[in-house]
Order: sequence, then structure tokens, then C-alpha cells
Amino acid sequence: MVKPMAWAGIEVRLEGECADWQVAAFMEEVESGIAEFHFQFSRPEPAVMPAFALRWEFPDIDLQGRWSPLAFRSKLIPPNWGSREVSQLASGAPVMTLFNQAGENRLTFAFSDAMNQLEMHCGVEERNSVMECALEAFRSPTAPVSGYECTLRLDIRPVRYERALNDVAAWWAEMPEYRPSPVPAEAREVVYSSWYSYHQDLFAPELEAECRAAAGFGMKSIIVDDGWQTLDNHRGYAFCGDWEVCQERFPDMAAHVRNVHASGLKYVLWYSMPWLGKKCRAFERFRDKTLFFEERLGAAALDPRFPEVRDYLIGLYEKALREWDLDGFKLDFIDTFEIRGEDPAVAENYAGRDFKSLPEAVDVLLSETMRRLRAIKPEVMIEFRQRYIGPAMRKYGNMFRAADCPNDAVTNRVRTIDVRMLAGDSAVHADMLMWNYAEPVETAALQLLNVLFSVPQVSVRLEAVPAEHRAMLRFYLGFWREYRDVLLDGTLRADHPELDYPRVTAIRGRRQVTALYAQDQVVEFAPAPGDELCIVNASGKSGVYLDLAEAPVAVELFSATGMALEIALPAAGPQRVGVPAAGLLRLRF
Repeated sequence: MVKPMAWAGIEVRLEGECADWQVAAFMEEVESGIAEFHFQFSRPEPAVMPAFALRWEFPDIDLQGRWSPLAFRSKLIPPNWGSREVSQLASGAPVMTLFNQAGENRLTFAFSDAMNQLEMHCGVEERNSVMECALEAFRSPTAPVSGYECTLRLDIRPVRYERALNDVAAWWAEMPEYRPSPVPAEAREVVYSSWYSYHQDLFAPELEAECRAAAGFGMKSIIVDDGWQTLDNHRGYAFCGDWEVCQERFPDMAAHVRNVHASGLKYVLWYSMPWLGKKCRAFERFRDKTLFFEERLGAAALDPRFPEVRDYLIGLYEKALREWDLDGFKLDFIDTFEIRGEDPAVAENYAGRDFKSLPEAVDVLLSETMRRLRAIKPEVMIEFRQRYIGPAMRKYGNMFRAADCPNDAVTNRVRTIDVRMLAGDSAVHADMLMWNYAEPVETAALQLLNVLFSVPQVSVRLEAVPAEHRAMLRFYLGFWREYRDVLLDGTLRADHPELDYPRVTAIRGRRQVTALYAQDQVVEFAPAPGDELCIVNASGKSGVYLDLAEAPVAVELFSATGMALEIALPAAGPQRVGVPAAGLLRLRF
């Protein structure tokens, strides 16, 4: 067995039944504060990889919270007996960060294998007040191999936690197996989504009218969600699998897409990639080529280890792209490619399958999907949804959307910022924005203001919302477009993850945008000549507090609907400024 390796007071141990394998290991400090621990497993003949774990301890000193890709609104530090989180190809990512109250990184650890299932642990050992950390791999049997390599990366630099996570994303992106897909310009434009506003009640004339309205708000694409393939409105996925257009809803799909294009919008179409509904014709053809059946949904999950399954799915997308002139696909439920209980392939001795490993087959399916679609339309857009937001998924998609959180502005904020941490230059999208049309405009605005640092997707009926709601959308979508390079590409500082990011700032060049999501916070700013500061008051209360090292030379104040308001030029020093709820303050120096 490999001897423990020590670095910076941390001892990394390899544990597991590896006697039948040759294991080599070494550690290198790649820069001050960052070390990589490399492990190589090999044997003469292929065999199932043994379960193994990498374990180490870290002092529980000056720690405020723990960030992980799927923590959502629970960035607490758990006890060691409740610290488990799972990562695999289509769910999460193998990384965690411990940070202090100032948002400084204390320990970030990441693993090179983002394909196979991995259990991560990082929790308090109560007797000694240390963090017990572990990565447990291959706890479930996988396809036989004769070699396997992996790397554990530890980062204890005293840098902002955002920087530590961004650097992990860059580390993964340099690996050939995780090289990100290019991002088309359209993926960074505001989207109209049919899901919350129409659900499955879709008809071509209504959507075309909605697209004409959306164009007036500067939206550049529509995502048409579930419902285009069936007349059934009872949810579930019993009618998924044939992926033929419902003629009653869309009598001429190609003409419908042309009409949408004529309004100035790109067209992205939803497909539930794994689901094979029991009421579709393809069910009989593929019923023995599935992973499991979900009675509640009336559908089975296809097994991509069968080559004919992969060819069938990719062929559907190629046909739709060519015949309907689509611009992209929302490929949903990728995380449903999973084995629940016993792998059905084992009892069948993998008959008919050209892969034994499910992650490898999913990788080939998605890689081939992107390759063949880009061969037809190089700028094709592919949207994936949180939880499948890890480094491998960036190979196949270029739009990553927050998981569903209808009418929950705070959760949408947390989820978009979480995805931003590991997304690199991939386009991060908010979950679709919806609200009750009777909301005061200042409250409705919070749905948009909470996702300013991502690409908004709007899902209200634009002609049905009140006029002041439309005014709010026009104003703040215009603001978003004007500052998009700052909001999406600027250096992001998201304070206090453990408090759901109550203040978020993006800085690019001479421009800074700060959004306040909690009351009574102070924005400190030491400007240079030519700097510009925008403060968005999304705290739900009128008034913001500033501490300016210099007085601005110009000031503008706007209401939630974009109405210009009178305001005196602020002075240098600490002060309260009467920015209304959902209002915008712009200072130039």
C-alpha cells in the first residue's frame, strides 16, 4: 500500500483493498499553497476497480462555511457523520471549499475524475475539532479496466474563495477530456421560455405572437419546452420518445420556426433525452434497452451503452436541426442516465452493449451529439440544467441553467451564483422568471434583480402583465444589456455564501455593479477618475448606505420602472442615499 504523503501539515492517506493492483503515487507542489497528489493504478489484465478512499484532516480553525456545487442554500459546516455529497458525470462536481467569515479560502480540494461516481466528505470531527475529509471512489462496481489515474488537488492559499473555485474550473478546463465547448453569442442573450407561462398548453400562433412581443424587449431566442410533441396536458413523460410534432399544436413546424426567425428570435427546442414513454411507438423497439422504469412518470430511462440507442437519439436531433432549422436544444434529465439498484447489464453479460461503463457511454453519447450537431450548425446552442453542471458537461453544452425554482428569487440568485463559480466562460442562465401579475412592480422586479449576474430567461405572458411590469422589464433588461460585459465577464465577488450571497459585485475595467439583497449594508468605494459605480437596491427597503472616498462628479437615480428621479450629488464619506426599493443608483467619478 502507498505510504501517506505529507504537505503543509496535511497527511493524505490512500485506503482500500488494492493488493491486486500496482499503485504508484507522488506529490508535487505546483505553486505556493497548491499541491497535487497523483495516483496511478495498473494491472496486467482488466478488472473491476477496487473501492478506495483518500483521507486527510484539516484544523477547524477560522472556518465559517463549506461551499459545494450542490449545497444550494445550505453552506453550513456539517458534522463528519452528515457530510456526504455525491459527484458524477451528470451531477455536481468533485470539489469543496472551506472559507472564513471574510470569504477567504481556507481549503479547497478537487479531484480530477469528474466522470465516475465519487462520494465526498468534509465535516467536523467533534472530539478533536478537525475537519475529516475524504474522497471515496468506486464504491459501486464499474466496468473492468487495466489502468486508472487520478489527481487530488489541495489549495490552502489565502485568496478569495471565488478565486479558488475559478482556478479549479480552469484546472479542469485544461484537461483534454474536459475541454469546454465554444459559446455562441446567442447563448449570452436574454431568452423567452414557454415553460412557466404556457406549460404544455402550446400552440404555434400564440407562441409566434409571444415571440413578436419578446423581440420588443430585446429577447433574442425562445426555448419551447415540453408540450410540442403531445396533446396530453397531464405532465409525466409517457408520450416522450418518438419526438414527432403534435400536428394539432404545430401543423407545420418548419413554417412555425421560420415565423419565429422572422420576428428576430432564435429557436431552441426541448427534448427529454433519456425518457422513453410507455405510450410512444418506440417503446416496444427499445423496452429491453433501458436502465429502469419509473411508473410514476410512465417512462423508462434509455441505456446509452447500446449503440442503437445512441444512434437513435442523435439521429432525432440531427433530423430536427436540418428539417426545422432549429438553433439549439434544451436536453433535459441527463442525470437520469443512472443505475438504480442492480445493473440490468450484469445479468445479461452486457449483451448488445459496446460499453460496460455507463459514464463512458453517456460521455460518448453527449460528445457525439455535440460533434454531429455542430457539423450541421457550428453555433448550435445546447442548454443543460443544474445538477449536471460539472466540468465534463462543459464539453457538451454551452448554456447552464439554474435548477427549477419558480417565483423564488432568492433561490434563483443562490443557484445562478453557485453555477457561476465553476462555469468559466460558459453561459450561465437563471431559472425562468415568473411572478404573480398582481405583485407590486417593486416586488416583481426582484425576480430579475436577483439574477442580474446571469442570463435572464423570462417566462410570463408579456401582453398580460401590467403596463408597469412591462416598463420594469424594458428598463432592467436594457440595463442588463448595457452592462452585460461587467455582469457576466467581470470579476465576481459574492459575499457571504453562508447567508445566501446578500451582496454581489462584478467589476470590469472602470465599471462596477453592486447588487444589495439584504438591508442596511454599506457599500465602500474608493474611486479613481473615470470610475463608474452602479448600485441596485434589491433589499426590499428604500435607502442604501455608502462610504465614498471621493465625491462623484455625476449622479443618476431611477425607479424600478426606469423613471428618472431627482437626487442631490452625494458627498464624500459615509451617508444614506434614498434609493427606492428596486431602484438603481449610478455614480460617475
